[in-house]
Amino acid sequence: MIISCIGHAKFLIELENGQRIVTDPYDATCGYPVTETPADVVLVSHGHHDHNAVDTMPESARVIDQAGVYDLGDGVTLTAITADHDDAGGSKRGKTLLFNLFAEGLHVGHMGDLGHIPTPEQRMQLGRTDVLMIPVGGHFTIDAVTAKEVAALLEARVVLPMHYRTRANAGWPIQPVESFTQLYQTPVEQLDLLRIAAGDLECQPEVAVLLPQSLR
Repeated sequence: MIISCIGHAKFLIELENGQRIVTDPYDATCGYPVTETPADVVLVSHGHHDHNAVDTMPESARVIDQAGVYDLGDGVTLTAITADHDDAGGSKRGKTLLFNLFAEGLHVGHMGDLGHIPTPEQRMQLGRTDVLMIPVGGHFTIDAVTAKEVAALLEARVVLPMHYRTRANAGWPIQPVESFTQLYQTPVEQLDLLRIAAGDLECQPEVAVLLPQSLR
């Protein structure tokens, strides 16, 4: 499995069977360049412009934007559960989906625009998380300290921060990724992509910052 960050909360997950899964595509108003990204499946956590730009994706892609359990074929499954976009039961910003993808023996989580610590019921529904993509910038989502707490609760082996301030969205009231990475004692790696298999989890970094490909 290869995981790349396109920018913001948009990731490309490439499987050995050739399937390509893209999370939360953004539009041009986000500051990141909109690049062509091949996709067979597009996951949309909620209806905000920096997460639901399906018009930028291939028309043939299957779009999943509702809670449920999905069979993506070839032993690949997806669980999508509802959570809140804020810490007030969704009254400020509505709902978001949390995704847990199971493929190649790995559970890969994407937390959308999570705004609170998941409840025990939500954590049970999500199940195990080997690789976790989690927002860390605060203001619109959980902040860095809460993100670290959530990652620990989900027992994530590899954490990939997302939804933080970069030169692309420098005017947004969110924190840079360093607000999250400085909370860890172990070395944080900056990578172009994460190549990972179920058998090499112990060799992977605890936290990895995937450099946005759209900013190259």
